[in-house]
Amino acid sequence: MKRIAFAAASLLALSACTGSPPPKTASSTPAPGKGKGYSHDPYPSTYKPYPGVPTLVRNVTVFDGEGGRIDHGAVLFADGKVVQVAQDITPPAGATVIDGEGKWLTPGVIDIHSHLGDYPSPGIKALSDGNEATSPVTADVWAEHSVWPQDPGFGRALANGGVTTLQILPGSANLFGGRSVVLKNVYARTVQGMKFPGAPYGLKMACGENPKRVYGSKGREPSTRMGNIAVDRATWAKAAEYKRKWDKYEKDGGDPPARDIAMDTLRGVLDGEIRVQNHCYRADEMANVIDMSREFGYHVSAFHHAVEAYKIADLLKENDICAAVWADWFGFKMESYDGIPENLALLQKAGACVMIHSDDQNGIQRLNQEVAKGLAAGRRAGIAIPDEVAWEWLSYNPAKALGIADRTGSLKPGKMADVVLWNGNPFSVYTRPERVWVDGALLYDANDPKLRPMSDFELGQPGAGDVK
Repeated sequence: MKRIAFAAASLLALSACTGSPPPKTASSTPAPGKGKGYSHDPYPSTYKPYPGVPTLVRNVTVFDGEGGRIDHGAVLFADGKVVQVAQDITPPAGATVIDGEGKWLTPGVIDIHSHLGDYPSPGIKALSDGNEATSPVTADVWAEHSVWPQDPGFGRALANGGVTTLQILPGSANLFGGRSVVLKNVYARTVQGMKFPGAPYGLKMACGENPKRVYGSKGREPSTRMGNIAVDRATWAKAAEYKRKWDKYEKDGGDPPARDIAMDTLRGVLDGEIRVQNHCYRADEMANVIDMSREFGYHVSAFHHAVEAYKIADLLKENDICAAVWADWFGFKMESYDGIPENLALLQKAGACVMIHSDDQNGIQRLNQEVAKGLAAGRRAGIAIPDEVAWEWLSYNPAKALGIADRTGSLKPGKMADVVLWNGNPFSVYTRPERVWVDGALLYDANDPKLRPMSDFELGQPGAGDVK
Protein backbone atom coordinates (compact mmCIF):
# COMPACT_ATOMS: atom_id res chain seq x y z
CA MET A 1 0.00 0.00 0.00
CA LYS A 2 2.86 2.37 0.78
CA ARG A 3 4.34 1.84 -2.68
CA ILE A 4 0.95 2.40 -4.32
CA ALA A 5 0.39 5.59 -2.35
CA PHE A 6 3.88 6.84 -3.21
CA ALA A 7 3.40 6.12 -6.91
CA ALA A 8 0.03 7.88 -6.92
CA ALA A 9 1.48 10.90 -5.13
CA SER A 10 4.37 10.97 -7.59
CA LEU A 11 1.98 10.92 -10.52
CA LEU A 12 0.06 13.89 -9.14
CA ALA A 13 3.29 15.79 -8.53
CA LEU A 14 4.61 15.03 -11.99
CA SER A 15 1.47 16.38 -13.62
CA ALA A 16 2.49 19.81 -12.38
CA CYS A 17 5.74 19.53 -14.31
CA THR A 18 4.63 18.17 -17.64
CA GLY A 19 2.15 20.95 -18.31
CA SER A 20 -0.48 21.05 -21.04
CA PRO A 21 -0.02 19.46 -24.45
CA PRO A 22 1.85 21.70 -26.90
CA PRO A 23 -0.35 23.77 -29.18
CA LYS A 24 -1.09 22.41 -32.60
CA THR A 25 1.09 23.93 -35.27
CA ALA A 26 0.47 24.78 -38.87
CA SER A 27 2.37 23.38 -41.82
CA SER A 28 5.94 22.30 -41.09
CA THR A 29 7.04 24.24 -44.16
CA PRO A 30 7.36 27.90 -43.17
CA ALA A 31 5.99 30.61 -45.40
CA PRO A 32 8.31 33.39 -46.60
CA GLY A 33 9.32 35.57 -43.68
CA LYS A 34 7.48 33.35 -41.19
CA GLY A 35 10.44 31.58 -39.65
CA LYS A 36 13.01 29.03 -40.67
CA GLY A 37 12.59 25.31 -40.93
CA TYR A 38 15.28 24.45 -38.41
CA SER A 39 13.91 26.77 -35.74
CA HIS A 40 10.37 25.45 -36.03
CA ASP A 41 10.24 23.14 -33.00
CA PRO A 42 7.31 20.74 -33.17
CA TYR A 43 8.23 19.51 -29.69
CA PRO A 44 8.28 22.62 -27.47
CA SER A 45 9.06 22.41 -23.79
CA THR A 46 6.14 21.88 -21.41
CA TYR A 47 8.38 22.41 -18.39
CA LYS A 48 6.73 24.12 -15.44
CA PRO A 49 8.67 24.62 -12.21
CA TYR A 50 7.52 22.79 -9.13
CA PRO A 51 6.09 25.15 -6.51
CA GLY A 52 8.54 26.47 -3.94
CA VAL A 53 8.37 28.75 -0.93
CA PRO A 54 10.36 31.90 -0.13
CA THR A 55 13.59 30.63 1.40
CA LEU A 56 16.52 32.30 3.12
CA VAL A 57 19.72 30.32 3.67
CA ARG A 58 22.09 32.23 5.93
CA ASN A 59 25.37 31.89 7.79
CA VAL A 60 26.91 29.96 4.92
CA THR A 61 29.97 30.25 2.70
CA VAL A 62 28.60 31.36 -0.66
CA PHE A 63 30.26 30.64 -4.00
CA ASP A 64 28.24 32.73 -6.46
CA GLY A 65 29.38 30.77 -9.53
CA GLU A 66 31.12 33.70 -11.20
CA GLY A 67 34.20 33.72 -9.00
CA GLY A 68 32.69 35.53 -6.03
CA ARG A 69 32.75 34.37 -2.43
CA ILE A 70 30.92 35.60 0.68
CA ASP A 71 31.89 34.19 4.05
CA HIS A 72 29.03 34.04 6.56
CA GLY A 73 26.78 35.05 3.69
CA ALA A 74 23.12 34.63 2.87
CA VAL A 75 20.96 33.97 -0.19
CA LEU A 76 17.25 34.68 -0.49
CA PHE A 77 15.15 33.17 -3.26
CA ALA A 78 11.43 33.30 -3.99
CA ASP A 79 9.07 32.65 -6.91
CA GLY A 80 11.70 30.47 -8.53
CA LYS A 81 14.32 33.24 -8.70
CA VAL A 82 17.30 34.44 -6.71
CA VAL A 83 16.24 37.64 -4.95
CA GLN A 84 19.28 38.75 -2.95
CA VAL A 85 22.83 37.62 -2.20
CA ALA A 86 24.59 39.49 0.63
CA GLN A 87 26.39 39.27 3.95
CA ASP A 88 23.18 39.73 5.91
CA ILE A 89 19.57 39.57 4.72
CA THR A 90 16.41 40.17 6.70
CA PRO A 91 13.94 37.37 5.94
CA PRO A 92 10.55 38.43 4.57
CA ALA A 93 7.44 37.44 6.48
CA GLY A 94 6.60 33.77 6.09
CA ALA A 95 9.95 32.76 4.59
CA THR A 96 11.60 29.45 5.42
CA VAL A 97 14.89 30.26 7.16
CA ILE A 98 17.76 27.77 7.15
CA ASP A 99 20.83 28.30 9.31
CA GLY A 100 23.75 26.81 7.39
CA GLU A 101 26.56 27.29 9.87
CA GLY A 102 29.61 25.34 8.69
CA LYS A 103 28.04 24.68 5.28
CA TRP A 104 28.47 25.97 1.72
CA LEU A 105 25.88 27.27 -0.76
CA THR A 106 26.50 27.19 -4.52
CA PRO A 107 24.68 27.32 -7.83
CA GLY A 108 23.51 23.92 -9.04
CA VAL A 109 26.03 21.87 -11.00
CA ILE A 110 25.59 21.88 -14.79
CA ASP A 111 26.92 18.89 -16.74
CA ILE A 112 27.46 19.83 -20.38
CA HIS A 113 28.15 16.24 -21.46
CA SER A 114 25.76 13.54 -20.30
CA HIS A 115 24.03 10.55 -21.84
CA LEU A 116 21.52 9.97 -19.04
CA GLY A 117 18.19 8.86 -20.42
CA ASP A 118 19.75 7.79 -23.74
CA TYR A 119 22.11 5.28 -22.10
CA PRO A 120 20.11 4.73 -18.89
CA SER A 121 20.47 2.29 -16.04
CA PRO A 122 20.27 -0.64 -16.16
CA GLY A 123 22.87 -0.53 -18.94
CA ILE A 124 21.47 -3.20 -21.23
CA LYS A 125 21.19 -3.39 -25.02
CA ALA A 126 17.42 -2.89 -24.95
CA LEU A 127 17.93 0.56 -23.41
CA SER A 128 20.99 1.59 -25.46
CA ASP A 129 19.61 4.42 -27.59
CA GLY A 130 22.32 7.06 -27.62
CA ASN A 131 24.07 6.49 -30.94
CA GLU A 132 22.50 6.00 -34.36
CA ALA A 133 25.66 4.26 -35.59
CA THR A 134 24.34 3.53 -39.08
CA SER A 135 25.97 6.36 -41.02
CA PRO A 136 28.80 8.83 -40.41
CA VAL A 137 26.26 11.63 -40.86
CA THR A 138 23.08 11.38 -38.76
CA ALA A 139 22.32 15.05 -38.21
CA ASP A 140 18.64 14.17 -38.58
CA VAL A 141 18.35 12.44 -35.19
CA TRP A 142 17.48 14.26 -31.94
CA ALA A 143 18.72 12.99 -28.58
CA GLU A 144 15.47 13.97 -26.88
CA HIS A 145 13.62 11.28 -28.83
CA SER A 146 15.63 8.62 -26.97
CA VAL A 147 15.53 10.14 -23.46
CA TRP A 148 13.83 7.86 -20.92
CA PRO A 149 12.68 10.16 -18.09
CA GLN A 150 12.54 7.24 -15.63
CA ASP A 151 16.31 6.69 -15.80
CA PRO A 152 17.36 6.33 -12.13
CA GLY A 153 20.53 8.21 -13.03
CA PHE A 154 18.70 11.56 -13.01
CA GLY A 155 17.77 11.27 -9.34
CA ARG A 156 21.22 10.03 -8.38
CA ALA A 157 22.85 12.99 -10.15
CA LEU A 158 20.54 15.36 -8.27
CA ALA A 159 20.96 13.82 -4.82
CA ASN A 160 24.61 12.76 -4.92
CA GLY A 161 26.04 15.40 -7.22
CA GLY A 162 23.86 18.49 -6.94
CA VAL A 163 23.27 18.46 -10.72
CA THR A 164 20.34 20.72 -11.62
CA THR A 165 20.85 21.07 -15.41
CA LEU A 166 22.42 18.76 -17.97
CA GLN A 167 22.88 18.46 -21.71
CA ILE A 168 22.01 15.07 -23.20
CA LEU A 169 24.12 14.32 -26.27
CA PRO A 170 24.09 11.60 -28.90
CA GLY A 171 27.13 9.32 -28.85
CA SER A 172 30.39 9.81 -30.73
CA ALA A 173 30.46 7.06 -33.35
CA ASN A 174 29.38 9.55 -36.02
CA LEU A 175 30.96 12.66 -37.48
CA PHE A 176 27.56 14.33 -37.17
CA GLY A 177 25.72 12.61 -34.34
CA GLY A 178 22.53 14.69 -34.20
CA ARG A 179 20.90 17.27 -31.96
CA SER A 180 21.46 17.48 -28.24
CA VAL A 181 18.89 18.67 -25.70
CA VAL A 182 19.28 20.63 -22.46
CA LEU A 183 17.20 19.38 -19.52
CA LYS A 184 16.30 20.61 -16.06
CA ASN A 185 16.94 17.77 -13.61
CA VAL A 186 13.36 17.37 -12.42
CA TYR A 187 10.91 14.49 -12.23
CA ALA A 188 8.61 14.37 -15.25
CA ARG A 189 6.65 11.83 -17.24
CA THR A 190 7.93 13.14 -20.58
CA VAL A 191 11.18 14.57 -21.85
CA GLN A 192 9.31 17.75 -22.80
CA GLY A 193 8.44 18.16 -19.13
CA MET A 194 12.19 18.29 -18.38
CA LYS A 195 13.27 20.40 -21.35
CA PHE A 196 14.99 23.66 -20.37
CA PRO A 197 12.69 26.37 -21.75
CA GLY A 198 14.30 28.29 -24.57
CA ALA A 199 17.71 26.61 -24.37
CA PRO A 200 19.43 26.44 -27.77
CA TYR A 201 19.83 23.06 -29.35
CA GLY A 202 23.29 21.63 -29.82
CA LEU A 203 24.82 19.65 -32.67
CA LYS A 204 27.01 16.75 -31.56
CA MET A 205 30.04 16.28 -33.79
CA ALA A 206 33.02 13.98 -33.36
CA CYS A 207 36.52 13.74 -34.73
CA GLY A 208 39.36 11.30 -34.26
CA GLU A 209 39.38 7.60 -33.63
CA ASN A 210 35.70 6.85 -33.14
CA PRO A 211 34.24 7.71 -36.58
CA LYS A 212 37.15 6.28 -38.55
CA ARG A 213 37.09 3.08 -36.49
CA VAL A 214 33.34 2.54 -36.74
CA TYR A 215 32.93 3.24 -40.46
CA GLY A 216 36.37 2.20 -41.69
CA SER A 217 35.65 -1.25 -40.28
CA LYS A 218 32.63 -1.36 -42.58
CA GLY A 219 34.76 -0.66 -45.65
CA ARG A 220 33.44 2.85 -46.16
CA GLU A 221 34.62 6.41 -45.76
CA PRO A 222 35.88 7.62 -43.36
CA SER A 223 38.65 5.24 -42.39
CA THR A 224 41.29 7.90 -41.71
CA ARG A 225 41.49 11.32 -40.10
CA MET A 226 41.71 12.92 -43.52
CA GLY A 227 38.59 10.95 -44.43
CA ASN A 228 36.86 12.41 -41.36
CA ILE A 229 37.54 15.96 -42.52
CA ALA A 230 36.64 15.13 -46.14
CA VAL A 231 33.18 13.86 -45.15
CA ASP A 232 32.73 16.81 -42.80
CA ARG A 233 33.56 19.32 -45.55
CA ALA A 234 31.33 17.65 -48.11
CA THR A 235 28.46 17.71 -45.63
CA TRP A 236 28.98 21.38 -44.73
CA ALA A 237 29.13 22.25 -48.44
CA LYS A 238 25.77 20.56 -48.91
CA ALA A 239 24.40 22.42 -45.88
CA ALA A 240 25.63 25.77 -47.23
CA GLU A 241 23.79 25.15 -50.50
CA TYR A 242 20.64 24.13 -48.61
CA LYS A 243 20.85 27.33 -46.58
CA ARG A 244 21.31 29.41 -49.74
CA LYS A 245 18.14 27.95 -51.28
CA TRP A 246 16.08 28.53 -48.14
CA ASP A 247 17.42 32.03 -47.66
CA LYS A 248 16.45 32.87 -51.23
CA TYR A 249 12.98 31.39 -50.78
CA GLU A 250 12.38 33.30 -47.56
CA LYS A 251 13.46 36.52 -49.24
CA ASP A 252 11.77 36.15 -52.63
CA GLY A 253 9.01 33.57 -52.11
CA GLY A 254 8.03 31.04 -54.75
CA ASP A 255 8.07 27.29 -54.38
CA PRO A 256 9.75 26.20 -51.13
CA PRO A 257 12.80 23.94 -51.40
CA ALA A 258 12.37 20.32 -50.36
CA ARG A 259 12.75 19.87 -46.60
CA ASP A 260 15.72 17.86 -45.35
CA ILE A 261 15.59 17.25 -41.60
CA ALA A 262 19.36 16.72 -41.30
CA MET A 263 20.10 19.87 -43.29
CA ASP A 264 17.63 21.84 -41.15
CA THR A 265 19.91 21.19 -38.19
CA LEU A 266 23.07 22.13 -40.07
CA ARG A 267 21.43 25.26 -41.44
CA GLY A 268 20.63 26.16 -37.85
CA VAL A 269 24.33 25.89 -37.02
CA LEU A 270 25.32 28.07 -39.98
CA ASP A 271 22.82 30.71 -38.85
CA GLY A 272 24.15 30.65 -35.29
CA GLU A 273 20.99 29.21 -33.74
CA ILE A 274 22.34 25.75 -32.90
CA ARG A 275 25.59 25.28 -30.97
CA VAL A 276 28.32 22.86 -32.04
CA GLN A 277 29.42 20.52 -29.24
CA ASN A 278 32.45 18.72 -30.67
CA HIS A 279 33.97 15.51 -29.28
CA CYS A 280 37.71 15.93 -29.91
CA TYR A 281 40.83 14.80 -28.03
CA ARG A 282 43.97 15.92 -29.85
CA ALA A 283 45.18 19.50 -30.19
CA ASP A 284 46.00 19.15 -33.90
CA GLU A 285 42.49 17.89 -34.65
CA MET A 286 40.86 20.71 -32.71
CA ALA A 287 42.94 23.13 -34.79
CA ASN A 288 41.76 21.40 -37.99
CA VAL A 289 38.14 21.75 -36.87
CA ILE A 290 38.67 25.44 -36.13
CA ASP A 291 40.04 25.90 -39.67
CA MET A 292 37.01 24.07 -41.08
CA SER A 293 34.62 26.21 -39.02
CA ARG A 294 36.20 29.32 -40.50
CA GLU A 295 35.84 27.90 -44.01
CA PHE A 296 32.11 27.32 -43.63
CA GLY A 297 31.28 30.15 -41.25
CA TYR A 298 30.12 28.38 -38.09
CA HIS A 299 31.33 28.55 -34.51
CA VAL A 300 32.33 25.71 -32.19
CA SER A 301 30.81 26.30 -28.77
CA ALA A 302 32.91 23.70 -26.96
CA PHE A 303 35.36 20.90 -27.56
CA HIS A 304 34.46 17.96 -25.33
CA HIS A 305 37.02 15.68 -23.65
CA ALA A 306 39.76 17.92 -25.11
CA VAL A 307 42.56 16.15 -23.25
CA GLU A 308 45.16 18.12 -25.22
CA ALA A 309 43.40 21.48 -24.93
CA TYR A 310 46.25 22.81 -22.78
CA LYS A 311 48.47 22.69 -25.88
CA ILE A 312 46.29 25.21 -27.73
CA ALA A 313 44.85 27.25 -24.85
CA ASP A 314 45.68 30.48 -26.65
CA LEU A 315 43.92 29.31 -29.82
CA LEU A 316 40.80 28.38 -27.88
CA LYS A 317 40.75 31.75 -26.13
CA GLU A 318 41.30 33.61 -29.41
CA ASN A 319 38.35 31.82 -31.01
CA ASP A 320 36.06 32.00 -27.95
CA ILE A 321 35.78 28.21 -27.72
CA CYS A 322 35.27 26.45 -24.40
CA ALA A 323 36.90 23.19 -23.36
CA ALA A 324 34.87 20.60 -21.44
CA VAL A 325 37.34 18.20 -19.89
CA TRP A 326 37.86 15.43 -17.36
CA ALA A 327 40.11 15.82 -14.35
CA ASP A 328 42.34 12.81 -14.97
CA TRP A 329 40.97 10.40 -17.58
CA PHE A 330 43.78 9.72 -20.02
CA GLY A 331 45.77 6.93 -21.62
CA PHE A 332 42.86 4.61 -22.36
CA LYS A 333 43.39 5.01 -26.13
CA MET A 334 46.06 6.63 -28.29
CA GLU A 335 44.29 9.95 -28.82
CA SER A 336 44.00 10.37 -25.04
CA TYR A 337 47.65 9.52 -24.38
CA ASP A 338 48.79 13.09 -23.72
CA GLY A 339 46.13 13.98 -21.17
CA ILE A 340 47.47 15.61 -18.00
CA PRO A 341 45.75 16.42 -14.67
CA GLU A 342 46.86 20.08 -14.93
CA ASN A 343 44.64 20.62 -18.00
CA LEU A 344 41.92 22.52 -16.14
CA ALA A 345 44.36 24.78 -14.32
CA LEU A 346 46.49 25.54 -17.38
CA LEU A 347 43.42 26.51 -19.41
CA GLN A 348 42.19 28.75 -16.58
CA LYS A 349 45.61 30.40 -16.30
CA ALA A 350 45.57 31.12 -20.04
CA GLY A 351 42.18 32.82 -19.74
CA ALA A 352 40.30 30.21 -21.75
CA CYS A 353 36.76 29.06 -20.98
CA VAL A 354 37.04 25.68 -19.27
CA MET A 355 34.72 23.35 -17.38
CA ILE A 356 34.40 19.84 -15.99
CA HIS A 357 32.10 17.27 -17.58
CA SER A 358 31.17 13.68 -16.87
CA ASP A 359 30.28 11.55 -19.93
CA ASP A 360 29.48 8.94 -17.30
CA GLN A 361 26.50 7.97 -15.14
CA ASN A 362 28.72 7.56 -12.09
CA GLY A 363 31.06 10.49 -12.65
CA ILE A 364 28.11 12.88 -12.87
CA GLN A 365 27.51 12.16 -9.16
CA ARG A 366 30.88 13.60 -8.08
CA LEU A 367 31.82 16.41 -10.46
CA ASN A 368 32.65 18.58 -7.44
CA GLN A 369 35.30 16.05 -6.47
CA GLU A 370 36.63 15.94 -10.04
CA VAL A 371 37.14 19.71 -9.88
CA ALA A 372 38.96 19.24 -6.55
CA LYS A 373 41.42 16.95 -8.37
CA GLY A 374 42.04 19.59 -11.01
CA LEU A 375 42.54 22.26 -8.37
CA ALA A 376 45.05 20.11 -6.49
CA ALA A 377 46.98 19.29 -9.67
CA GLY A 378 47.17 22.97 -10.58
CA ARG A 379 48.37 23.96 -7.12
CA ARG A 380 51.09 21.31 -7.20
CA ALA A 381 52.22 22.89 -10.48
CA GLY A 382 52.27 26.35 -8.94
CA ILE A 383 48.94 27.55 -10.35
CA ALA A 384 46.97 28.81 -7.35
CA ILE A 385 43.29 29.04 -8.28
CA PRO A 386 40.85 30.00 -5.51
CA ASP A 387 38.04 27.57 -4.74
CA GLU A 388 35.38 30.14 -5.56
CA VAL A 389 36.89 30.74 -9.02
CA ALA A 390 36.99 27.00 -9.71
CA TRP A 391 33.24 26.80 -9.16
CA GLU A 392 32.91 28.52 -12.56
CA TRP A 393 34.00 25.15 -13.99
CA LEU A 394 30.88 23.57 -12.52
CA SER A 395 28.14 26.09 -13.27
CA TYR A 396 28.75 29.39 -15.02
CA ASN A 397 31.10 28.23 -17.80
CA PRO A 398 28.90 25.29 -18.85
CA ALA A 399 25.89 27.61 -18.77
CA LYS A 400 27.78 29.98 -21.06
CA ALA A 401 28.70 27.20 -23.49
CA LEU A 402 25.05 26.09 -23.56
CA GLY A 403 23.72 29.62 -24.16
CA ILE A 404 21.77 29.79 -20.88
CA ALA A 405 24.11 31.83 -18.66
CA ASP A 406 21.62 34.69 -18.65
CA ARG A 407 19.18 32.45 -16.78
CA THR A 408 21.19 30.03 -14.66
CA GLY A 409 24.72 29.08 -13.65
CA SER A 410 25.27 31.67 -10.91
CA LEU A 411 23.61 33.10 -7.83
CA LYS A 412 22.63 36.49 -9.19
CA PRO A 413 19.32 38.29 -8.58
CA GLY A 414 16.78 37.42 -11.25
CA LYS A 415 18.35 34.11 -12.23
CA MET A 416 16.75 30.71 -11.69
CA ALA A 417 17.07 29.56 -8.09
CA ASP A 418 19.02 26.41 -8.94
CA VAL A 419 20.82 26.04 -5.62
CA VAL A 420 22.73 23.44 -3.61
CA LEU A 421 23.40 23.47 0.14
CA TRP A 422 26.45 21.28 0.84
CA ASN A 423 27.04 19.82 4.29
CA GLY A 424 30.70 20.92 4.19
CA ASN A 425 33.32 22.23 1.81
CA PRO A 426 32.13 20.97 -1.61
CA PHE A 427 35.70 20.17 -2.63
CA SER A 428 36.05 17.60 0.14
CA VAL A 429 35.46 13.91 -0.54
CA TYR A 430 33.45 13.78 2.68
CA THR A 431 30.92 16.37 1.53
CA ARG A 432 27.53 15.69 -0.03
CA PRO A 433 24.51 17.78 -0.96
CA GLU A 434 22.20 18.33 1.97
CA ARG A 435 19.47 20.11 0.03
CA VAL A 436 18.95 20.79 -3.68
CA TRP A 437 16.50 23.32 -5.11
CA VAL A 438 15.54 23.61 -8.78
CA ASP A 439 13.77 26.87 -9.65
CA GLY A 440 13.39 27.44 -5.92
CA ALA A 441 11.56 24.15 -5.34
CA LEU A 442 13.14 21.81 -2.80
CA LEU A 443 13.58 18.53 -4.70
CA TYR A 444 16.08 16.81 -2.44
CA ASP A 445 16.54 16.90 1.32
CA ALA A 446 18.94 14.42 2.91
CA ASN A 447 17.03 14.76 6.17
CA ASP A 448 13.59 14.04 4.72
CA PRO A 449 12.83 10.54 3.37
CA LYS A 450 9.95 12.00 1.35
CA LEU A 451 12.40 14.13 -0.61
CA ARG A 452 14.84 11.49 -1.73
CA PRO A 453 14.62 11.05 -5.49
CA MET A 454 13.61 7.68 -6.83
CA SER A 455 12.55 6.72 -10.33
CA ASP A 456 9.21 4.88 -10.40
CA PHE A 457 11.16 2.23 -12.30
CA GLU A 458 12.75 1.41 -8.94
CA LEU A 459 9.48 1.06 -7.01
CA GLY A 460 9.30 -2.36 -5.46
CA GLN A 461 13.08 -2.61 -5.11
CA PRO A 462 14.61 -3.08 -1.65
CA GLY A 463 14.06 0.05 0.42
CA ALA A 464 11.39 1.51 -1.84
CA GLY A 465 8.62 0.50 0.54
CA ASP A 466 10.16 2.50 3.36
CA VAL A 467 8.80 5.78 2.02
CA LYS A 468 6.07 7.04 4.36
